Amino acid sequence: MAEFVNVAVDAMGGDNAPVEIVKGAIDAVNESSHVKVYLTGQEVLINSELAKYTYNKEQVEVVPASEVIETAEPPVMAIRKKKDSSIVKALYLVKDGTCDAYVSAGSTGATLVGGQVIVGRIKGVERPPLAPLIPTADGCALLIDCGANVDARPSHLVQFAKMGSVYMESVMGVKNPKVGIVNIGAEEEKGNALVKETYPLLKNCPDINFIGSIEARDIPSGQADVIVCEAFVGNVILKMYEGVGGTLIKKVKEGMMTSLRSKIGALLVKPALKQTLKAFDLEQYGGAPMLGLNGLVVKTHGSSSAIEIKNSILQCITFTEQNINQKIKEKITMEEN
Repeated sequence: MAEFVNVAVDAMGGDNAPVEIVKGAIDAVNESSHVKVYLTGQEVLINSELAKYTYNKEQVEVVPASEVIETAEPPVMAIRKKKDSSIVKALYLVKDGTCDAYVSAGSTGATLVGGQVIVGRIKGVERPPLAPLIPTADGCALLIDCGANVDARPSHLVQFAKMGSVYMESVMGVKNPKVGIVNIGAEEEKGNALVKETYPLLKNCPDINFIGSIEARDIPSGQADVIVCEAFVGNVILKMYEGVGGTLIKKVKEGMMTSLRSKIGALLVKPALKQTLKAFDLEQYGGAPMLGLNGLVVKTHGSSSAIEIKNSILQCITFTEQNINQKIKEKITMEEN
């Protein structure tokens, strides 16, 4: 049997589980012969969905889990008490080395807690951040952190910048990625206490390409490849991105249907417009990796469709093949020395 990148997928997590989760998993294995998916969850329901598809049986395995952690449950308590949940079972597959990565659209809190408690942090990493890719005029940028650490310290943000640089260079192929810190102005003296204290640390960090402050309005134009912030700011940016993107797409479609002339014009520009709008569809970029753990943990949107699940699984291949965790370890070790 071929050597696979093994990915544990929480089949019961998210608004569309298990239907879209299983479909995304099958789409991933049918697209790549290099991945094997371990679907954790209620066996009868998962097998019922699998029966709808044709796929290489060697690339899919069902791991029974009788419990489901709901979004509203306190994450620490849920991880401790629901040992037979799809999330916990999937995380342990990464911890024991059966799988290289974990993907879930389920409880963010349980994934964040479980990632640190079960999978564990790389030695020297203070706080693992969530880091989604967001579309820009030049391609995409890494927003780090978007949800894991709302009360970060300057030393955390410096590590975010280093880990984000490793990810963009090794996974996305961006040479010497530009790092910017989110601020309310371009001037060095601006910002809150956290930004003012972090700025000189980033400026004097020799192993990143720090370009200074970046305002939120400059993010979509692609001025930075790695956008550093604490999770409160990052989550606001991400949600605004999603909201504005969805509204613009809706208004463009409505505008094209207002008259016969606009409808004819819409038919002419449809192929080009579809390609352009696809670039700003966040589902195309997969989920948000939680960097700095001993294995890859990827959190996707709770409303994820099969497309986002598929892309999240496929991004695990590049992450694993590029040995990102070892590169992060080397960066953090350099920092300690």
